[in-house]
Amino acid sequence: MTAQEAVRNRILQLCGERNITINKLATLAALPPSSVKNILYGKSQNPKLLTIKLICDGLGITLSEFFDTDDFNQLDTDT
Repeated sequence: MTAQEAVRNRILQLCGERNITINKLATLAALPPSSVKNILYGKSQNPKLLTIKLICDGLGITLSEFFDTDDFNQLDTDT
């Protein structure tokens, strides 16, 4: 799994847990919906940490909570 896939999966997981749409997430994060969709659909190969921080703020979680998953902990350093 790549880091890009791990970020995508985590965003989808968190949205699913909260029963919110991608557009709702964008609103909560004060981001254009296209920014979130670009991450999810692979157009944004390397999203900025600030963007992920805004997503975390919108979801009411910390960056630590976002990244503390098996997917991130098992990433190869080459990805």
